[in-house]
Amino acid sequence: MQVFVTGATGWIGSAVVDQLLEAGYDVTGLARSDASAAALEKKGALVRRGDLDDLDTIRAGAAAAEAVVHLANKHDWANPAVSNRAERAAVETIADALIGSGRPFVLAAALSGLAQGRPAVESDPSPAVGPDSPRGGSENLALEYVEKGVRAISVRFAPTVHAIGDHGFMASIVAAARRHGVSAYIGDGGTAWAAVHRSDAAHLVRLAIEGAPAGSRLHAVAEQAVSTRTIAEAVGRTLSLPVRPVAPENAVEHFGFVGRFFAMDMSASSTWTREQLEWAPSGPTLIEDIQAGAYAA
Repeated sequence: MQVFVTGATGWIGSAVVDQLLEAGYDVTGLARSDASAAALEKKGALVRRGDLDDLDTIRAGAAAAEAVVHLANKHDWANPAVSNRAERAAVETIADALIGSGRPFVLAAALSGLAQGRPAVESDPSPAVGPDSPRGGSENLALEYVEKGVRAISVRFAPTVHAIGDHGFMASIVAAARRHGVSAYIGDGGTAWAAVHRSDAAHLVRLAIEGAPAGSRLHAVAEQAVSTRTIAEAVGRTLSLPVRPVAPENAVEHFGFVGRFFAMDMSASSTWTREQLEWAPSGPTLIEDIQAGAYAA
């Protein structure tokens, strides 16, 4: 099977490409730079040069593939509207290219905003609808194409997809601890994040291509809820820093943009996902990774 992957050299995408190549798939990755193209070619993948705004290249890559995995995102936290527009345009372009084919289209989605006062479950619909919503409402947009003959599948990734080398939300939290000389949590530290190791997330993407039903919402979640205080305490032990609370109104000042997310409860279940695809996460836990020095460098 030929799989076209956007975000193929990103944090999750590079692990997905490795997983697919190891399983015997032919992979073509979208690459916006010479370095990204070289990294893909070194692994044995093919390359399509372009970026998230190059819709003609994305359309051609999707049309030529037997499956599409869309993981690219601008992540422009200073200008979220730019990221939202680009995400929606890319998803619409891919889905249009796959109409009537029955081919799998796996796209990345988020867990934020799905539930209040309980862990999110796969049956919770995304509240993000329309081009001006988070991620441009791309999950709901993609799932609309199921009725048009596209096997659209949303994979909602835990807020921390962790492993050695992670440069995402957890890296920003650790950076704030170094910057202030204190490992902080917000309020009473009772809010919690779901978590998943990068290798387990990549495995789930492959399983989604192979067997997830059209219209599925999957949760890439190995740990349902790790309290933000537990996270801060692990960081403090690893960096030999004191652990203290910060007031919610000071979260963004202390942590930067990631403070908005660290203050949110983003816990989630993956029971349905595990049962549906026989997915059994086996990688290290978030705290194990922190204590093993994944964020020490």
